[in-house]
Amino acid sequence: MSYDHVLLPSGVATTPAALDAFLTAQNGKPAAEPVAEMAAELDRRNGELAEADEFLGAPAPDGAMGEALFVSSPYDAIGHVRALLFELATPRGYAVYDPQLAWLMDPAGSVPVAVSHGGAGDFPYLTRELAHLWVPELGAPGPYLIVESGDQMYIQTYRHEDGRYDVEYRDGSSERHYTVRVDDPSTVADLIWSWTIGDRSHFDVLDWQRLTFQ
Repeated sequence: MSYDHVLLPSGVATTPAALDAFLTAQNGKPAAEPVAEMAAELDRRNGELAEADEFLGAPAPDGAMGEALFVSSPYDAIGHVRALLFELATPRGYAVYDPQLAWLMDPAGSVPVAVSHGGAGDFPYLTRELAHLWVPELGAPGPYLIVESGDQMYIQTYRHEDGRYDVEYRDGSSERHYTVRVDDPSTVADLIWSWTIGDRSHFDVLDWQRLTFQ
């Protein structure tokens, strides 16, 4: 069984219906220049590997078409392939779509930070839309999300089975490490996004406690 991703230009779709319409409209069109470049680079890197280590699966039925590129990979190569797709797509202004999870990861309005999603791996940027998409869906076996912008600079959340969230942030040192428990996922997502863009203006409305380690 394979795992699929689709690369498409940033901003062309924000809803499932618009995404389907865009992809349908690309059917039968010759590959656009950035699509051809990305497809060639994927083939080149895959071809440098021994057959047992190849990361591309069977070609998708349409492959590269118009402004969209369909990429199939084995399940055990998902993390490697996703990182490679972001490497190729983001500088070209392309989004990465995961049809299995219905996640559209569009770089428009993004902040380049290190994101660790407990259920899906690592991502190179965060947007407000992704924060609000991911936080409510956090669940076992890795119900956490971590956003890191530098050494000892991070915010993270852990979702408990009862639906409540622990939120922590650390701003450079142990003296600036705080925690709070939050019930509402939208509030958690807003906190994470606000921290990511450097806005602490509404943090004081919550009862943050300094976190210390014995």
